Amino acid sequence: MALCYQFQLPVLPLDRPVPKHVLSRRGAISFSSSSSLFGCTNPRVLSQTFTNSSNLWIPSSGWEERFLERRGAISYESSDQTALYIRMLGDVRVRSRAGFQPERRDSHPYVDFRLLHLSPETGELASARKIRRLLSFQRYFRSTHLFRGVPSLNSLSVLDDNYNGQAMCMLEKDGNWNFDIFLFDRLTNGNSLVTLTFHLFKYHGLIEHFHLDSVKLRRFLVMVQEDYHRNNPYHNAVHAADVTQAMHCFLKETKLANSFSPWDVLLGLLAATTHDMDHPGVNQPFLIKTNHYLASLYKNTSVLENHHWRSAVCVLQESKLFSHLAVEEIYQMESQLGSLILATDITRQNEFLSQLRTHLDMSDLHLDDAGHRHFMLQIALKCADISNPCRPWELSKQWSEKVTQEFFHQGDIERKYKLDISQLCDRHTETVANIQIGFITYVAKPLFVEWCRFSNTTLSQTMLGHLSLNNASWKGLLQEQSQGGDDTDFI
Repeated sequence: MALCYQFQLPVLPLDRPVPKHVLSRRGAISFSSSSSLFGCTNPRVLSQTFTNSSNLWIPSSGWEERFLERRGAISYESSDQTALYIRMLGDVRVRSRAGFQPERRDSHPYVDFRLLHLSPETGELASARKIRRLLSFQRYFRSTHLFRGVPSLNSLSVLDDNYNGQAMCMLEKDGNWNFDIFLFDRLTNGNSLVTLTFHLFKYHGLIEHFHLDSVKLRRFLVMVQEDYHRNNPYHNAVHAADVTQAMHCFLKETKLANSFSPWDVLLGLLAATTHDMDHPGVNQPFLIKTNHYLASLYKNTSVLENHHWRSAVCVLQESKLFSHLAVEEIYQMESQLGSLILATDITRQNEFLSQLRTHLDMSDLHLDDAGHRHFMLQIALKCADISNPCRPWELSKQWSEKVTQEFFHQGDIERKYKLDISQLCDRHTETVANIQIGFITYVAKPLFVEWCRFSNTTLSQTMLGHLSLNNASWKGLLQEQSQGGDDTDFI
């Protein structure tokens, strides 16, 4: 049954038009356009439909079938229908009416390739020609020096090498809990998830053990990264990279490292990398209250987590990364990957916490048992997913501000369209400090205390120490706020 409000439905700022040929793409349903949240295939049609109208447009009866055919997602940077950006393995290919023109993302500065397709009426055709000549010259310059064995003196190349060198130096400390994922993302030009995960696959010997094709692996990681929405303040590829790095730290803990098989490590890294794929930047209550088709599809149960899992499976199948494995192994991998991602549903927090406490109280956790190893892998992923309050203050504070920004954005939409404002999403009654103090007290601390009981190591003690210090810092800021009586700057 379609939701009926006597006002215009919201159009989220993460709108990205989806070309028709993508709608038949195999895989999971996508949130690539926020218009899909409300059953409209074209955001422009949605906005035009409500112009000068006070009644809600109700989609036709066939809208469910159209969206169920739309499986998988590629994120697109441009809203221009004539320029479709497909980025794979470091290449940028621009699809226009004239066809495909490959441009290698190398040492040249960032160029908006839409300039190459400007119409003569814009008066900027000469600039487009200069850009083409610049790119052609750079490719020629680098290739000639390469064949002659002469090192390139291009200052831009030196700058690229400098950034790449710094990123590689950071990867040497991939297991450091103080790892600054924001700096790493800048050094890798926004490719932190691809670079870090590929490095960790090599570090753990997964490429050799599972006979993976490096090209397919990188293609898979690029597809995963592109399926995260860059417009989301929090649930984006940088968050996925941060969770993956935290999972790597946990996998190096003595108890897990001595017990986990390469299969367990593979599943842990895959789940961390894909656990929030295609997140729309709104939570499950929002999808349910707007009668979103995914809420109906998954019967209002772990809606986002189910979608993340299906998206991950579809990209795995499309990349054919594990096509050389037996069918039974692929099925087992997809099933266990779903079990891990579904465990990140915050509404199941008490369920997993209670199970962990029971196991620890009875001392019956045996990591030589495959079922117990999988359970601890679920716990490790849950810890990695909510580990932001356990990071040093400089990193933790940035994450706290980003997740609150995403919450408040959803609350603003709900207020604008007279929907019930979801918990923690009202900027007029909540603050960053309040949200973080409650999250640390009732969600993070209970879980990490039990994790420390399971693995009482230097890392566990460090995480609990940061957790206490960050909680005290938020309480201090909250006290300053109450004394100052000014909420605006603090929020």
